[in-house]
Amino acid sequence: QVQLVESGGGLVQAGGSLGLFCAASGSRVTINTMGWYRQAPGKQRELVAQVTTGGSTNYADSVKGRFTISRDNAKRTVNLQMNSLKPEDTAVYYCHAADIMWSSYWGQGTQVTVSS
Repeated sequence: QVQLVESGGGLVQAGGSLGLFCAASGSRVTINTMGWYRQAPGKQRELVAQVTTGGSTNYADSVKGRFTISRDNAKRTVNLQMNSLKPEDTAVYYCHAADIMWSSYWGQGTQVTVSS
């Protein structure tokens, strides 16, 4: 089993920046994609950004140009730098990883609140 531990998040004013950090531990199974999802109250969980082992990235349209995902394959960590935050970015953000057998792993979630 892979455990994902997140840090970062918090409260910020609109237009501000926050960074999220996630580290994988436990099983040394090879991780393929790592990324971030978010879930706002009353809404479905949605993909925010993900990055493959090779460095290919995918972003939700709503965050393109504002968020940047990066990862360290050797350390099995993934970061999400969030700039120009908007109130609609308020959600619980979850770290996600998928191994080479496409098993999914989730972090416990971290709250991001953007005040207007």
